[in-house]
Amino acid sequence: MSFIIGVRFAEVGKIYYFDPGELELEMNDKVVVETSRGVEFGEVVLAPREVAEKEITKPLKKVLRKADDRDLKKIEANRQKEKEAFRTCSERIAKHKMDMKLIDVEYTFDGSKIIFYFTAEGRVDFRELVKDLASVFKTRIELRQIGVRDEAKKIGGLGPCGRPCCCSAFLGDFQPVSIKMAKEQNLSLSPTKISGLCGRLMCCLNYEQEHYHDMCKKLPRVGRTVKTPDGSGEVAETNALTGKVKVKLPLEDGTFELVVYDHSQVRTIGDGPKKSRKKEEKGNAAETEIKSSDAK
Repeated sequence: MSFIIGVRFAEVGKIYYFDPGELELEMNDKVVVETSRGVEFGEVVLAPREVAEKEITKPLKKVLRKADDRDLKKIEANRQKEKEAFRTCSERIAKHKMDMKLIDVEYTFDGSKIIFYFTAEGRVDFRELVKDLASVFKTRIELRQIGVRDEAKKIGGLGPCGRPCCCSAFLGDFQPVSIKMAKEQNLSLSPTKISGLCGRLMCCLNYEQEHYHDMCKKLPRVGRTVKTPDGSGEVAETNALTGKVKVKLPLEDGTFELVVYDHSQVRTIGDGPKKSRKKEEKGNAAETEIKSSDAK
């Protein structure tokens, strides 16, 4: 077991583990730590605790110190310089007539490097731009191309639900999302209905997927013949969210009535639709998962 704290560098970003050493740190404390990018400023979002060795990446770096007023003033000064750097870089991109869109600018805490985040349709040769920016800022320059999901996370906005985008509000990291999730949740497969601002599948498809996946194993497929407390009938509709099954029960006059049962009250009999479960699994395996990593 290792004693760690969790530090986040962006407001909604990935959590990294550090060794607190002899420092007494609490939630929301501001700290200065050493990372692979250099000295950085972050916030404690996980109080000191013990975790298994397999959950951390060795070597575990130590917290340098608890941030003081000078560190906070330096961060504020960096934020102001980032705005100026954004304007300067935008002008240089236009000057070089480069097909790229500047998204964000970030100064490292010690000012040893400036990172420019951008999006582009394909690969971009930005060597001349880097030289130009280095001559202006007199420090190390890094241009990092990010995907559309990371762009949405940095810019933010309102999703189709009317609330702020999950990725910019609280999601620390992206999770794999596939079209199979929309199918299992009986959602419209129209891209305009299941896509977020980034144009990719909405992250919220993942929230209830575990429940839908487990419930779909318990529910009979539509068209199956099932035995109910009122006799045998054909499944007309299922609701994975409530666990209910709507069954068509035949009447003596040749018509039928629709009765809703809990999934525990029905038992599958008969062959039902010809589509085999093996074919379903083969089709599901072919679905492409859409993945994206955090920009930080």
